[in-house]
Amino acid sequence: MPHSTVQRHLARVAAVVAAGLALTACSSGGSTDDQTTTAAGSSSTSAFPVTLANTFGETTIESQPERVATVNWGNHDVPLALGIVPVGLQETTYGDDDGDGILPWTYAALEKLGATGDALPELFDETDGIPFEQVANTEPDVVLAAYSGLTEEDYGTLSQIAPTVSYPEFAWGTSWKDMALIDGEALGMKDEAQALVDDVLAQIEAALAERPDVAGKTVAYGWIDPADTSTIGLYTPLDARVQLLTDLGMVDAPSVVELAADTDQFYLSLSAENADTLSDVDVLVVYGDDTTLATLQADPLIGKIPAVARGSVVVMPNSAPISAATSGPTVLSVPYVLDDYLDLFQAAAEHVG
Repeated sequence: MPHSTVQRHLARVAAVVAAGLALTACSSGGSTDDQTTTAAGSSSTSAFPVTLANTFGETTIESQPERVATVNWGNHDVPLALGIVPVGLQETTYGDDDGDGILPWTYAALEKLGATGDALPELFDETDGIPFEQVANTEPDVVLAAYSGLTEEDYGTLSQIAPTVSYPEFAWGTSWKDMALIDGEALGMKDEAQALVDDVLAQIEAALAERPDVAGKTVAYGWIDPADTSTIGLYTPLDARVQLLTDLGMVDAPSVVELAADTDQFYLSLSAENADTLSDVDVLVVYGDDTTLATLQADPLIGKIPAVARGSVVVMPNSAPISAATSGPTVLSVPYVLDDYLDLFQAAAEHVG
């Protein structure tokens, strides 16, 4: 991204973090300087014990967590936005533009809280799954994974380490809003988390007002392998990246809703021979590069999808920060990319008749 754009996004992230710190100070009756970097000093002790239902049963957190670990995608952004530095978080590879294992909006929050350099949290290497021993070594009081793809076995193993907050129903199906509220409640800070969500929603509303062609457009989010265009992958309405699009004023294309039916999966496949099923899509979102649109338009089947033919396609750059920010959106990542992301949809929507 251009330097000026990055500076603007960092200012947005700093504003969300500052809002979290202000809420923290207000709820604790003191300044944020009184907090340690790992303790949820602002949490209301009266909120505990907290019992949270999840797809594997119930998780009870008996007292205010002081050491917070997070696993899987993006959960660490919630405590950070609330002024709490986790003792450990996922090392990120997808979208990591500088190779430090931390996405830029997360790093900005860590920096704001004085948790970089030697104070950096432990980074969990999840390349081959959750490193349970590494998580255990951080001695957490709670493990946050409201947005995740934990298996029941994962959940059981983590629960032996510390009370573990899993997703409420569907793997990878927790919205950025629900992630904030669930993880926030586990920290005794649900009201503060709601305030952060409300702030981001207000930013979205203001950004949409400047891009009048986006709201109301039907949308489908997919993956098409340029080396094999015989199959169109589609993310279902359960998926967090798709849920973000509805937060941005768009509507799930009826064809995708019908294809997804009652599935509990975040992804499905459609044969390119049935590409005309997607004729009701105003804007198609796919991952790719500068050659992707031309490749799709030249394809004898996919090229007949009206959105593709007229160029109403948003191409998300592979393994770029903006793609990481919106594939697994969080209360910090959404403000970071909001303007640039909506600019892509405004440009695509302008082609819709």
